[in-house]
This record gives sequence, C-alpha cells and structure tokens, in this order.
Amino acid sequence: MPGLNVATGLTTRLIACFDIIDGRVTKARRFEDNIDVGDAAEVAASVYADGIDEIIFYDILASAQRRQADLATIRKVAETVFVPLTVGGGIRSLEDMHAVLAAGAEKISLDSMAVRNPTIITEGSAEFGRQCIVQSMQVKRVPVTAEIPSGYEVFIDGARQATGMDAIVWARRGEELGAGEICVNSIDQDGTHEGYDLEITRQIAEAVNLPVIASGGAGSAEHAAAAFTEAGASAAIVSSLLYSPRMERTVPVAEIKAELAKRYGLPVRLD
Repeated sequence: MPGLNVATGLTTRLIACFDIIDGRVTKARRFEDNIDVGDAAEVAASVYADGIDEIIFYDILASAQRRQADLATIRKVAETVFVPLTVGGGIRSLEDMHAVLAAGAEKISLDSMAVRNPTIITEGSAEFGRQCIVQSMQVKRVPVTAEIPSGYEVFIDGARQATGMDAIVWARRGEELGAGEICVNSIDQDGTHEGYDLEITRQIAEAVNLPVIASGGAGSAEHAAAAFTEAGASAAIVSSLLYSPRMERTVPVAEIKAELAKRYGLPVRLD
C-alpha cells in the first residue's frame, strides 16, 4: 500500500541502474540515444563509496545479439562493490542464471524473456528462491481499452516492441509465477528528470504483495520521496541524479539520503 515504508519503518532503498555496453555505463533518454558515462567498475566504485544501497546491471545488447551477459564486467563490478547486485540481459535459461550468479550477482532481472517464456520466472524462483528473481517491466501510457484497462501497456526489446499486455495483469501474473520483486520502468519518463510515473507505480504497488522499484525520471530527492510516500515504492532508481551527462548538476547519494531523512522523515541507511 502507498506509504507502507513510512508506516512500518522499513528502510527505503536507493538503487543505481547501469545500462552496460562493452563494459561501460551509458545513459539514455526514453530508451534511445545512449551517451557514454564511464567504465562500469569505476562508476560502481564511486556510487558504492557514496552509500548506494543496491546496483542493477543491464547488459542492454546481450539479448539482441543472442549472447550471454557480459560476465567479465559483472565480475569486475562485483569485486568493486559490496551491496546487492542485480543482473539482467541475455538471460535465457537456468544455465545463464547460474553463470551470472557465479560471476557475483545476487539477483536476476527478467524482462523480455519472461514475457516470451513466463515459466522462466517459476524455474528461477524454484532453483534460487523467490528473493532472487526480479520481474522488470517496461511500461508505456496508452489509451484505455478492454485489453489494456490500466492505460499502461508492457513493451519488450528495449521498449521497441508492444506486447498487447496490460501492466497490472502482467505484474500479478509475475507474482503468481514466483517473482520476488517488481521493477517498473516508465518509458515515458525515462531520462527526463521530471519525476517517476507515480500512477503506474502506485497501481502496481497496490496490485501485488511484493516490493516495487520505481524507475525512470528521477531528477531530485523530491521525486524519490514521492515514489516512496505517494506511490508505495520500496526502492527508487536514481541513476540520472548520480551520473547523467544530461544533468546540469549531479547529486551525491549521501546528499539525496540526507534530504530524504531530514526533509521527508524517511528511513534510510546512513553510513
């Protein structure tokens, strides 16, 4: 329910999300025009030292190139940070999951492949535990229809392919299949720095009994606070705030957390 984190005192989480191409972090706007940020291990070390709670690593070309995720870069990042690391991209089987977990990941993110083969969620949950499986969703505002009653449709393949699936229906289905967490990526808000799509984040948080990660659009600590207090998110991806070339000013993790705690009274992990 919205406000759950505040009411229960559960620590809210800030997450850095890395879109990786050839071992380097990139940053896009609405899933297009990726700009190079820097070496993945170096960027990871920087945000880890500043107090980030978790890192999500997406090998964004792995699926399109029909290859496994970049295990060498995963190892370098895992050796650099000591917070939970989630990996997505190029994961098509239990063997792929075993490989990325052996490389240092703690969680698996399933997106386009889960839409094509939903049983991979169940297989991963049975093999590694529900807490290991993150259902990642790319969602976009569309006209409300009988097929898309929420007004949000699920897209796959880097937001290029519409599925005809309603986001709420898919979130509930993912929970039934065994997902332990849901990451809601707003295509409309991605890279805009104008705030998360609170409406779909709230709808999904109310529809499932799982932690929900808000993603796409963070431009200030105020935006993160809204994701927690107004939309019921358990975690918020704040990548653009930390290292986006499009931001006039990047903001340290510690500064974001200090504002969340002092101004909004949110429980955060302070080192």
